[in-house]
Amino acid sequence: MPETNHVRLAVAQHVLREDPRDTGEFRASGRDIRQLMREARAAGATLVHFTESATCLPSKYILSGGDPATAGPANWEMFQWDTLRQELTAIAELAGELGLWTVLGSAHRLTPPHRPHNSLYVISDQGRLVTRYDERMLSTTKITYMYTPGSSPRTFEVGGLRFGLLLGLDVAFPELFIEQERLDVDCVLFSTHDDDEGAAAAAQAQAYSNNYWVSHACPARHTSAGVITPDGHWEARCPEGGEPGLAIVDLDSRPDHRGRQFRRRARSGIYEPHLVQNDRRSDNLHAF
Repeated sequence: MPETNHVRLAVAQHVLREDPRDTGEFRASGRDIRQLMREARAAGATLVHFTESATCLPSKYILSGGDPATAGPANWEMFQWDTLRQELTAIAELAGELGLWTVLGSAHRLTPPHRPHNSLYVISDQGRLVTRYDERMLSTTKITYMYTPGSSPRTFEVGGLRFGLLLGLDVAFPELFIEQERLDVDCVLFSTHDDDEGAAAAAQAQAYSNNYWVSHACPARHTSAGVITPDGHWEARCPEGGEPGLAIVDLDSRPDHRGRQFRRRARSGIYEPHLVQNDRRSDNLHAF
């Protein structure tokens, strides 16, 4: 019998807090994340996946001076970097204690005067930071005032399965999902701070188009977080109603990649030998 790969994946939704000056909000977010980690491990999860900016979703208006109508250059000096590091350290320590792979969004500080990355951290079941993905397709506000874009994809492996990472506005760019397929991932972990059904629908379409799982982590607002199958259907979703919670799915083996192999052949030029030239019935676009 061939070896069966197995990962029990938990995708989490929770409340996002937006004041980068407030250490209490960072602490509350850290507690929420760690509680959901414990719940995920109690449910047998191997890996838990959190939203974009899970520790703090810094308000662009607060960072630019507090005008609720106008965004401007972000003042990252007001961001509580020391508190963030303490919370991330506690999260990593708990991941090691629980034996739980943990993926979560956070700002990642660069050397001044460079602006931070908007990132996803991947923490192993040993409590070690093993890689980081930085959002590449930043929104106009993000690229103009807030963040430094990333430059390359990242993947990692757990339980015999390969995971890719995408974040934020990346969901609007199909070429990034095609890139993940070419990297031979089995599941893309996509994190967002939006609760937009449009983004969720885009994630469904990309799961179908590329024939892999997509984990869609979003905040506890209106649209539920969940896991999408390689044929584009929701396998599980978090509870509706704006409450924190988990959706848990067993990824028992690599997806059936026959559909993926066909897509690769179709993109390789298999149709060219079958095209016809100088056929009047083909060339005439104005006759039935």
